[in-house]
Amino acid sequence: MSWYGVTDIWTYVIGAIGIILLPGPNSLFVLSVATARGVRAGYQGAMGVFLGDSILLALVGLGAAGLLRAYPALFLVVKYAGAVYLAWVGLNLLRAALARWQTAAALAQTSAEAEGEAGRDADRPVLGGGMEQPFRRALVISLLNPKAILFLLSFFVQFIDPAYEAPAVPFLILSAIIMAASAAYLSALIFAGVRLANTFRRRVRLAASLSAGVGGLFVWFAAKLASASLH
Repeated sequence: MSWYGVTDIWTYVIGAIGIILLPGPNSLFVLSVATARGVRAGYQGAMGVFLGDSILLALVGLGAAGLLRAYPALFLVVKYAGAVYLAWVGLNLLRAALARWQTAAALAQTSAEAEGEAGRDADRPVLGGGMEQPFRRALVISLLNPKAILFLLSFFVQFIDPAYEAPAVPFLILSAIIMAASAAYLSALIFAGVRLANTFRRRVRLAASLSAGVGGLFVWFAAKLASASLH
């Protein structure tokens, strides 16, 4: 028995929430942007993720996963482009972390002048480089992930009744559910990021360590994507 072509909707809701809560480059980038630049920039990043996810969902509906399977060379191009971009974002964050750590070391060696510089440094972004143009960066990060297309397809088909006369209806229902859950989760991350920024504002070395950790995770995401396969 199905509800507007959706089978076992509550199992899908639980599964969708579990998928969204898994750490990934999209959520980590939005958290980082909010920590570095505040609520407005965080939501700009979130809107990039929403647009990217919407495009991926549309591509899934149009059979993009089948296209990638039929043309492995196309999959390789998209996969390595995504890996290179994620690595570039990660390396920028690592470079910014090193610069902030060196700044903190220099400030620690001065006296009265150091206090003035520390006050000015407290007003700088917590995470540093790689956080400019959050909407566009989040959009690219979201789109350059062919594994997302394949995963969404394999996940969605389990909850769509193949006998339903209008398959677009259950597809739209499932898409709306996962997008709503994603919006709630990213909003929570944005406000958590702002609180982190307030905590780290005057702790330059701690902020540098956070930036380095985020950068390292992005490099790890890049390596994981580069080793992904269609199977």
